Amino acid sequence: MFTSRSSLWTYFDCADAEKTRAYIERSKSSPISLRLDRKSGLFPHDPFFQIPPNALSRLEYLSISTTYDHLQSIADHFSHPAPLLQDLSIFGSSDDPFSEPVLAATLFGGDLSSLRVLCLHSLRTMLPWRNMANLTSLTLGYTSVAMVELLDFFDSAPSLLDIDFAFVTLGSDAQIGRLVSLARLRKFDIYGYQSPALLLEHLLIPVGVKMSIDLGLNGPQIEYYLPRSLNNLRNFSNFTKIRLYFQERNVSMQFAGPNGRVLAGSMSPGADATIPIARSLARLDTSKTRWFEIIRSNLPSEALCRVLLSMNNLRTLSLSLCKDLRSFILTLAPVPNPTNPVTCPRLEELTFRTEERFDIETMVEVAAGRASRGSPLKSVNIVNWGELVPREGVVELLKHVSHVGTSFEISNVDFGLGCDVDYGDGDGSSDEEDLEGGSSGDDSSTS
Repeated sequence: MFTSRSSLWTYFDCADAEKTRAYIERSKSSPISLRLDRKSGLFPHDPFFQIPPNALSRLEYLSISTTYDHLQSIADHFSHPAPLLQDLSIFGSSDDPFSEPVLAATLFGGDLSSLRVLCLHSLRTMLPWRNMANLTSLTLGYTSVAMVELLDFFDSAPSLLDIDFAFVTLGSDAQIGRLVSLARLRKFDIYGYQSPALLLEHLLIPVGVKMSIDLGLNGPQIEYYLPRSLNNLRNFSNFTKIRLYFQERNVSMQFAGPNGRVLAGSMSPGADATIPIARSLARLDTSKTRWFEIIRSNLPSEALCRVLLSMNNLRTLSLSLCKDLRSFILTLAPVPNPTNPVTCPRLEELTFRTEERFDIETMVEVAAGRASRGSPLKSVNIVNWGELVPREGVVELLKHVSHVGTSFEISNVDFGLGCDVDYGDGDGSSDEEDLEGGSSGDDSSTS
């Protein structure tokens, strides 16, 4: 009964000749899944060569991992149609797309109309296939593609839901003004060094797509890496996630949406990018942003404060290793004129990571003012290196904030010490008792 049940013999790797023959025979007419891991290349009597063409026509899933020299040899054996094939992955052996083999158009007779998932990594391709009406997922990694071929491919794949590019080199040969609709797209991730601006100018991407662009670039002006016209990229105005890493010689940035995050910062303490970050953010709509983190910035800057004013839906603000915290915190305080709106009226959580003495008095002033204007904070978390926040200030802050958590850390190469203290959650318990005891119940902890 076991050997006669064909569905139990459909997944194999051609690692052993006898096993391969047994699986081919016992799988009968069932769709098969084949994984060929040949990173060291093929040997003359490889069990893979024993698979007859009629068995390959039953392929439903195929994964190939091999070397430059042997990919074409393997591909030649897949020249006949495979009408059941739904998932195809091919991995080359190098991260340099210009030294990799070209995937021929004759693969499966050039007909991959049944395909739903396609992953090509470390090989060159012109994406020659047409009629990709069933394709829902495309992954390209360490490869080069002509722009016009890529757009033709997108045109033939109207059902695409997910696209993932990693270090894809694109040509610039597309027709000016050409637009291709990706009407069903829900996620588009781009990672690498080349700006996707030219590609995005040719794509119609619907609102609500979760789009992520994470690039290592050589300048802080992010608008240089966006399309010159955003009319076709309508959901850029709805993006709520932006990640920017500015370094002395390059910048890594990420846009994504609509999941509510903005992260901006200089990864090198000596390279403050606050002003170019702020100017770039000012060109985008951040009104839907819910989470904002700033790292290693010499706060404040007038431009950055203006960006903060536009974040009417901000829920969480995190400042890590920033300078001049007091001036920036005061931008969150209500202005004397009660008719003016509160900055970030929906702000609920503030997190500070600092190496300097934390100005708890200013934080109390800001929290009190916000509470009096109907925009109270729910949580304040303070991480300080080498100094615990005074408990008297925390007690005062708890009068206006539901929860306050503080910790201090001292560390170097050979020694580390951390202490975390949770000062309560606004449940009516005595703040003085919590402070005197260090921790009490399940609502606080010391480590």
